Amino acid sequence: MLSLLKKLIGTRNDRLLKQYRRQVAQINALEPTMQALSDDDLRASTQKFKDRLASGEALDDLLPEAFAVVREAGKRVFGMRHFDVQLIGGMVLHQGKIAEMRTGEGKTLMATLPVYLNALTGRGVHVVTVNDYLARRDADWMGRLYGYLGLSVGVVVPQQENDEKIRAYAADITYGTNNEFGFDYLRDNMEYRVEDRRQRTLVFAIVDEVDSILIDEARTPLIISGQAEDHTEVYLRMNAVPALLTRMASEPKPTEPEPEGDYWVDEKNQQVYISEAGHEKAETILGNLQLLPQGQSLYEPRNISLMHHLMASLRAHSLFHRDQHYVVQDGEVVIVDEFTGRLMTGRRWSDGLHQAVEAKEAVKIQFENQTLASITFQNFFRMYEKLAGMTGTADTEAYEFQEIYSLETVIIPTNRNMVRADQNDQIYKTTTEKYNAIIVDIKDCKERGQPVLVGTTSIENSELLSGLLKKAGVAHEVLNAKQHAREAEIVAQAGKPGNITIATNMAGRGTDIVLGGSIERQIEHIRADASLSDENKEAQIATIRAEWQPLNDRVKAAGGLRIVGTERHESRRIDNQLRGRAGRQGDPGSSRFYLSLEDPLMRIFAGDRVRAIMDRLKLPEGEPIEAGMVSRSIETAQRKVEGRNFDIRKQLLEYDDVANDQRKVLYAQRNDVLESASITDTIDNLLVGCFSEIVNRYVPAGSVEEQWDLAGLQMALESDWQVQVPLVTMLAQSKSMSDEDVLESVLEFARQAYQHKADLVGTESWSHFERSIMLQVIDSQWREHLSSLDHLRQGIHLRGYAQKNPKQEYKREAFELFSDMLDRVRDEVMKILMTVRVQSQEEIAQAELEAANLAQAQNVQFQHADYQDADVESEPVDKAQATSGVATVRNVLPKVGRNDACPCGSGKKYKHCHGQIQ
Repeated sequence: MLSLLKKLIGTRNDRLLKQYRRQVAQINALEPTMQALSDDDLRASTQKFKDRLASGEALDDLLPEAFAVVREAGKRVFGMRHFDVQLIGGMVLHQGKIAEMRTGEGKTLMATLPVYLNALTGRGVHVVTVNDYLARRDADWMGRLYGYLGLSVGVVVPQQENDEKIRAYAADITYGTNNEFGFDYLRDNMEYRVEDRRQRTLVFAIVDEVDSILIDEARTPLIISGQAEDHTEVYLRMNAVPALLTRMASEPKPTEPEPEGDYWVDEKNQQVYISEAGHEKAETILGNLQLLPQGQSLYEPRNISLMHHLMASLRAHSLFHRDQHYVVQDGEVVIVDEFTGRLMTGRRWSDGLHQAVEAKEAVKIQFENQTLASITFQNFFRMYEKLAGMTGTADTEAYEFQEIYSLETVIIPTNRNMVRADQNDQIYKTTTEKYNAIIVDIKDCKERGQPVLVGTTSIENSELLSGLLKKAGVAHEVLNAKQHAREAEIVAQAGKPGNITIATNMAGRGTDIVLGGSIERQIEHIRADASLSDENKEAQIATIRAEWQPLNDRVKAAGGLRIVGTERHESRRIDNQLRGRAGRQGDPGSSRFYLSLEDPLMRIFAGDRVRAIMDRLKLPEGEPIEAGMVSRSIETAQRKVEGRNFDIRKQLLEYDDVANDQRKVLYAQRNDVLESASITDTIDNLLVGCFSEIVNRYVPAGSVEEQWDLAGLQMALESDWQVQVPLVTMLAQSKSMSDEDVLESVLEFARQAYQHKADLVGTESWSHFERSIMLQVIDSQWREHLSSLDHLRQGIHLRGYAQKNPKQEYKREAFELFSDMLDRVRDEVMKILMTVRVQSQEEIAQAELEAANLAQAQNVQFQHADYQDADVESEPVDKAQATSGVATVRNVLPKVGRNDACPCGSGKKYKHCHGQIQ
């Protein structure tokens, strides 16, 4: 019935496409008009559009003409005309949706349409890419089009000078990576001067490879951290423990005897668990290593950090593997992105895990970090007024995009029909059998001149397969994180006849695999050569194309690009990204995945079921299973993993939403302090709140005089806050005094004391000092608060045992922590401002003179051969002292009592004058 209804009225996607095609017809109708315009007239369209926007027209009204202008500019600048399906994709992005376009359909060129249209507002458009290479490449490449139309382009990359970044963000269009945009937002909220901030308001962002950025990378938050205390020695000693503990063969089951060993590994949830016997053994080992005092338990409060270090070390040894999760380069452990296979230089695992891996690999252990600022990608990108994305594989995650980001996914049809043949998976019993079958397939393709792209899930697997191909005498290229610099060149030539390319994950490579090999770079060099005439350029380009055409035909005749997957990924999207490399723009192609029961995904999720089928069929060695039913079973396993990862991301977001609400409040207050011409009113509010609380401690609201402690209040104000208020005298002189009168008197004297300091320094200097102190205190307290939230979150799940909802408990306690933090900010700011000592230049000079005089009145030693004591009466120096060059000077002035008048003549008591200095 559902399929019948879809046929009758169409799906939501079909209805949207129908609307967009009407607008495509309008754009196409404008094409002859645009072709007739000169270059200057076409460029002048930009200013005309801006004037129309200023007069009140909406962007949607300009869309057909603006898209027609960009299409014509694309033809003149690149020699490329936007397809109709690219126009549809541009409308989808402009409306703040996700455009799913197959690989090779031209997403980079498509994005120029909505980017140009939205950049006309002058408020800035951000184009977000997955790596620095693509950010620079797209900014240079598409920047030619924008520059032709009179728009400015900037690019933000790591280790860039601040002035360059400010200029890049001020441009009409800014390219950069998701990490850099997020980190710059956090950095801007840590600055102490308005002019040092980089970003403008977050208006519109188009996210390339949106599934990779908003889903895959959203499992880990962005964190700016500073150095914390050093635990290097603990990590080095703890590294010896995992080798002394025995790993269980399998996870213990309640109904079966516990396997031998001290700990087991839960690969599905990426956790390590220690058994009861393992705890006792670990305590003995830690005692021998002098990390745990004899007789103490690992679970005593004082040893809880040791337990943390032990678990980090076990996880580092059991779950994190070299050349899969990380590589060691130049004496450093560098994380490998599990989704793109790229090196994540500068990124570090948290909670001491990175240090544990460094200890395991015997490289220099860097200090642990303390979180200074943090945000998740979900909350960062949701701050944009309008967000859009594009990718080749979004439909499988459409629910999550809608749920988390309120982004609708629209599937854009291909420009030409897809003819790629996706064959059923082949499943073998062992990894050896699987690799033997892969080698046979690759050899067959090479003999026929068919190019092959082999997809692996880790660097380790790519190098293992490379070794097997070398042994078999098959020439090939390897593309993984270690060949990062040659990436574009390897991908560009992967479509040549008989070329074999092994790649670790293909998301966000940004370069199409052209059948017969790419000739675009050669053509670009010729077009950029100023020494050649236009006729010579066209002649050379025609020759290159003529040489390329037979290669292209040969590859098509051999079956197009062959995709070979060495195992399934956790997500169906990553598999689809690999498959999507073949069959671009109507080209032929084929794909097949080879699996074994020893693959992680099969072993954890579907191994037992498939092994039972193979045993029942009594398949001989080397014979695979190939059936649609088994492939569907594997996809079901992948859905389970995707569902689990979605839960992880959703839970991360639910907890971070609490911190995000607090972050918004705090950053808004911080920006007010930073941007306000004067924060006098803010300081006065803090002063009132702070002193009101102090007064309430000693003079409770609504209480009678007998309950007051005015003497205690007077002493506290004088000693702690440097505010002298004669409250006891005032009460004695007053016939009737209420608690409000006490508060008013205290506030009056506090304001006078505060104003006196401001007058001494000068309004401008004092205002700068106020602002600086307030920002420093806010930042330091926010750091402490983030640390408190981390600790709260780590243990909040235990509230479930008390039949309480952990998330509700977290929200309640986080709110209390935030309220306490705001009170601490208020008190600390006022404490510093009220007790800071202001000295005039005359006082400083007088103090220095008095200190010099006082030094002569003390029992001190002056050591110098020519020293002669002329100022202080002293006892004779004996000959031994004289020859040694050491003169002991003893004070013979009368001793002064603490309450006597100071002998310097100041009129003050000695304890308040030179006695205080002493």
